[in-house]
Amino acid sequence: MTQNDALTTAVDAEFAAIFTYGLTTAFVGSDQRNTVGEYIAEHRVRRDELNAALVSAGVAEQVPAAGYTLPFEVTDDTTAVKALLQAETTCASTYRALVEQADDGKIRRLGVDGLTDTAMRTTFWRGVAGLSPSTVALPGAR
Repeated sequence: MTQNDALTTAVDAEFAAIFTYGLTTAFVGSDQRNTVGEYIAEHRVRRDELNAALVSAGVAEQVPAAGYTLPFEVTDDTTAVKALLQAETTCASTYRALVEQADDGKIRRLGVDGLTDTAMRTTFWRGVAGLSPSTVALPGAR
């Protein structure tokens, strides 16, 4: 995997996370709706930063897929949180790969910042789900 491959994979994970957050908005509890809005905005910023890095590297800007399929049906707040945790875990894995594959310090910083943000969001959603511990050692390592 090259740096550009890792950037592309991270952008794709961000698009999928944005989709997942949009879908789950209808199912999360009312006390989490503002957080969902905040987190989806954060994912959009990251997506744009990653796409800008790709364009700077001479790679075409990535666009979202025509659709996304979750591995399970989201029907309530419990499955919504499960889907959000999965989206954040996937993003963390792609950011970890980006850190590992980065040849450029600025790209590595994008990866570290993205990994840090996903770890923070994962901690929040693990808390909402009642999972213990609320933090995960070595985010992005599956």
